[in-house]
Amino acid sequence: MDLYRNNNFTGEKLREKILSWVDIFEEIPIKVSNSALISAFMTELEPDTPVTQGDYDRLQLSPNPFLERNMEFLIECMDDLSMEQQKFQFYYRSQSSQQAQQQAWLQKRRDENKARKAAGEEPLPEEDSANPIFKPIPEPPRLESFLITNRIANY
Repeated sequence: MDLYRNNNFTGEKLREKILSWVDIFEEIPIKVSNSALISAFMTELEPDTPVTQGDYDRLQLSPNPFLERNMEFLIECMDDLSMEQQKFQFYYRSQSSQQAQQQAWLQKRRDENKARKAAGEEPLPEEDSANPIFKPIPEPPRLESFLITNRIANY
């Protein structure tokens, strides 16, 4: 609940709390009951005539529409999960690109400091907080992917 309250579903926090998609929902049992008047009314509605074979033939017993609908929902969920994974792939590509830029900048700064030392000048600091390449890229939240994974498990 703390993660949800703070909206902090990062990979680090999820590993710290040892959470998976199974732990996101809690099933709560519910009990449905009818009043005495409704129960009496339902017993009055029961027909005294026996059910014929023609009555059963009118029922649609084919499971195909249910399977088709579940497959449509499952495909939709898989598309949503694919979109979430693309967000994470973009994040990791951006992070590795940023790390490469940081390493190149640090190497350039070290070379510049060597030249400054050789010239008798004071070296520049290696950390520059004003430089945008040192600003951390925010990790995308993982809550949506957990919810989608739970929906997939239901279908």
